Formats: sequence, structure tokens, C-alpha cells
Amino acid sequence: MSAPNALPLEAVVLADLAIVLTVGAALVHLVRRLRQPPVVVEIAAGLMLGPSLLGLLPGDLPARLFPLEARPALSVLAQLGLALFMFLAGWELDPRRLRGRGRSVGTIAALAMAVPFALGGGAAALLHASQAPKGVSLGMFVLFMATAFSITAFPVLARIIRDRGLARTHVGVLAMACAAAGDVVAWCVLVLVVALAGAHGPGGFATVIALTLAYAAAMILVVRPVLRRLLRDSARGESRGTALVLIVSGVLLSSYVTSWIGVHTIFGAFAFGLVMPRGDRGLEERIAEPLERTASLLLPVFFTLTGLSVDIRGLGWSGLGVLAFVLVTAVVSKFAGAAVPARLTGSDWREAGVFGALMNTRGLTEIVILGIGLHLGLIGPQLFTIMVLMALITTAMAGPLLSLFGGDIAKGQNHGSRPPLRIPEAPRRLRDDHSGVPSRADRG
Repeated sequence: MSAPNALPLEAVVLADLAIVLTVGAALVHLVRRLRQPPVVVEIAAGLMLGPSLLGLLPGDLPARLFPLEARPALSVLAQLGLALFMFLAGWELDPRRLRGRGRSVGTIAALAMAVPFALGGGAAALLHASQAPKGVSLGMFVLFMATAFSITAFPVLARIIRDRGLARTHVGVLAMACAAAGDVVAWCVLVLVVALAGAHGPGGFATVIALTLAYAAAMILVVRPVLRRLLRDSARGESRGTALVLIVSGVLLSSYVTSWIGVHTIFGAFAFGLVMPRGDRGLEERIAEPLERTASLLLPVFFTLTGLSVDIRGLGWSGLGVLAFVLVTAVVSKFAGAAVPARLTGSDWREAGVFGALMNTRGLTEIVILGIGLHLGLIGPQLFTIMVLMALITTAMAGPLLSLFGGDIAKGQNHGSRPPLRIPEAPRRLRDDHSGVPSRADRG
């Protein structure tokens, strides 16, 4: 498939896409048997197609199957899928979930973010000398790594809560509210990190922040009302296809604007999702479902490109020691920041354990953040490999931990002394998808 075969570059890219999709489809039945979200297998499939597994065979197969000259085109496909995913994730992250949850929920949400941030920052300070690329300051390295440790993948969390029957229980509502609040804070911190990394001096940083604030104001005051009117008019008329085209164009233009400002393209896609109107199921059918299926076809390319940058073979014993340290820090910090405060505010230990297990999921959201750090040179290839493995392991842990802690917790809460808290019913696309195509909530 490489140059000696004299194949056109576009033919190589199409064949690569076929390989990626076929490997993912072959593993989907394994996911169902293990009760794991598809993001786990998609990350694993990306690792399998890279040097970590396929590279063990003779002939340098990763380089032959995915030649360097084909990767820019594959990267465009991956970035398109990622932009659509981030848009849909922003749309799903409904700020209304945070209203009226009480002071105790606010305290738990703050601790569930602050404790992993602090412990992750401390771990990063210890790793700076051995893992930070040359020229990356201690402050920048710690700030980025602390954000990476504290993230929770909101979309995959929503899917796990639905599948486990926890959507109308106290622990399910608590996890959704805390994950939503924590992810918003984490993305805001990441914007600052990216702005600091890309700015040239204090003046450049101030310019990036000022432009980001102006962009946010324009999205809220201008784009949001225009979207509401556009989508209301399209629902009454026959311009549904036009509305879909305009939404996709808006996502891509918003991504371009944030990249031009000096942050990252994914922030524009995510912000466009945040300002989308909510509560209209017809709108979800017209807009969200087609975009979910498109993202489902393109995101595996992102995981494959990630896998090509991960080489487990190069870790060595010292790298495995760092992986163990990172994994323990990630798990302990999430449970200390989530389960312990939940227990102190009235939950029993079993319910607090379920909450800690839910908040420990990281999924695709973590991979996206790590990719930004690698692209900006804030972390090196070895630490990128370690953190990707941490994201994979912590996401895969959710199912077994929920079985260990949860049992029939949903049934018990629905019939016990504590009345279940109720939240708005999940969108149809998250409740009942029989298409066989994983939705974005499968990935996180």
C-alpha cells in the first residue's frame, strides 16, 4: 500500500479507512460480551494497529499500511469526526442539570474536580524532571497534567448511567451534575493552558484571552439566538436538509475561529454545541442522529492515528513504573475526591463507591486532551503512551467496579427510604439506539 506499489494516495487512504472500520467491527461483539463501552475497544483497536501490537510482526506493517504520506489526509478525516463529536458532546452537556442541586452537590462537585487536580498536579511535579519535554516549564507541565488527571468523560458517563438503570437514582443524578460542572471547569482551564502555550509573551496571552472572551460573548449573544430562530423556522418548513448543512458549516467555522484566536479547533466545535437549543426531540432526529453516524465512521481513524503515536514496547521497566504511579494517582484521586465527600454528605459506602467508579471514567475526552498536549509539546511520546493507557484502563474499570459496588443499587433506591431524584428524560438517541452504530455516549 505504500509508494513501491505506485497506488494513488487517495486509494491508500480509502483502504486505510476500510481497515480501521473492519477491525473495529470485528471487535464490537467482544465489547458486548464484556459489557464495556465501545470507546474501550476503539482505543484498543487503535493500539493494535500501531507499533504496540502490529509492529511486533516483521515488515514494519504500521508504516506500510499507514504510510506517512497518507496520514495528513487521514488526519483531516479524524479531525472532522472529532469536531462533530465535540459539537455533539457540547450539545449533550446541558447546563440546566446544574440548577437546584443544592449546596451539598456543589461541594461534592468542587471536591471531585479539586482533589484529582491537586493530586494530579503533585504527581506531575514529581514527573517533571524525567517526563517533561525540554523547555516546558514546571508550571505549564503541572497545570496541563492536573487538568488531564481531573477530567471525567461526560458522554460515556451518561451511557453507563442509562445502561445500569441509574438515571433516576440519587447517585446517577449526582454523577451527571458533578461531571457536567467538572468538565466545564476543566475545558476552561485547558483553554488557558493552550493560550499560554501558544502565546508569545504576556501581551500575546492577553490578546488570546481577550479574543476568547469576545468570541464567547458573540456565541451567546448572537449565534445562539440565530440558531434558535433558524431551527424553529426549519422545523415548520421544508428546509431540514439546509438546516443540517448550516449547522455543520457553523461547527467548522467556529472551529476555524478558535484556531485563529490561538486556542484549539475542538473548543470551537464544543462551544457551538453548548449554544445549541435543547429539548426538541424532532431537532435531535434531524440534526443529531445523522451527525452521530458520521462521527461513528470517522472517529475510529482518530483512535488509529493515536495508536500510531503509542508504542508500549518502548516503555521498559521504568516506564511501567511510571504507568503504575500514574494509574494509582488517577484512581485514588478520583475516589478520594468523589466517593469520600459523597459518604460524608449522607450516602452509604456502596453508593459512594458507585459514584467514585462513575467519576473515574475518562474515555475519548481524555484522549482528546492528551492529543492537544502532545501537539503543543507539553508532554512527550512516552508520557503520552502512559496517559493513553491510563485512560483506557480507568474507562474499562467502570463496569467491573459498578458490578462490585452497585449490585441492585438502582432497584434498592427505587424502593428504599430515599426517594429517587428525577432529571429530564434522556434524549431518544441515548435511550434506544438499535442501529448498531455506537452513539457518542458510547465513546465519551
